Amino acid sequence: MNIVLLEPQSVLDIWSITEERQLVHLHTHLKVQVGDTLKVGFKNAKRYLVKVVHVEPHLIQVEPLYEESVPNKLPIHLVVALPRPKVLRRLIMDSVSMGVNRISLIHSYRVDKSYWQSPFLNQLDEYITLGLEQAGDTVFPDIQFYKRFKPFVEDVLSTFEQPSYVAHPYATMTMPRHMSEPCTVVIGPEGGFIDYEIELLKQNGCQAVTLGDRILRTETAISYVLGRLG
Repeated sequence: MNIVLLEPQSVLDIWSITEERQLVHLHTHLKVQVGDTLKVGFKNAKRYLVKVVHVEPHLIQVEPLYEESVPNKLPIHLVVALPRPKVLRRLIMDSVSMGVNRISLIHSYRVDKSYWQSPFLNQLDEYITLGLEQAGDTVFPDIQFYKRFKPFVEDVLSTFEQPSYVAHPYATMTMPRHMSEPCTVVIGPEGGFIDYEIELLKQNGCQAVTLGDRILRTETAISYVLGRLG
């Protein structure tokens, strides 16, 4: 945890930290004492360097010293075929910590329909918060869901940031590096998109690009792509 992310509070000189998970970290790992400094941010708002002014087992209070800048986001819209629930947790946390500001989770032929009923989908805010706290960020990404592949590709994908790329190990064009302008990147499920899906994506303006001659797991491919384009 590199920032304590709080719900908005009234504009006062003293702010309170009361969430049990954050308190356990501050007491156990940081051993916070009065006079120490921390980074504190408010969800979807500003972040600050603060000084600890009061410590109890179930309450830590801080006062702001000065405002700090929030890290910049990557200009990448990440589109991912919905992975297994446990992979989804890591995927969201890692993508958010690396600065992704828009994530679209989509269906495809190799996505098990049961994944859409997973309780993990109702816990995304928790994983987003963990990712933001890791990166010292405060701004929640926009996350959207599309449960029908063909209507998404034909009616929605073209409205996203352009150019758009789909990672495909058998493509001939190599994925570009260091994009400074907005773009969309589409990552398939474990096992990849089927040929029909790749062709439909290409017909609707998505360029198939390769990451090399190795077949990567979904979360590995995403980290590689974000590092390459960022």
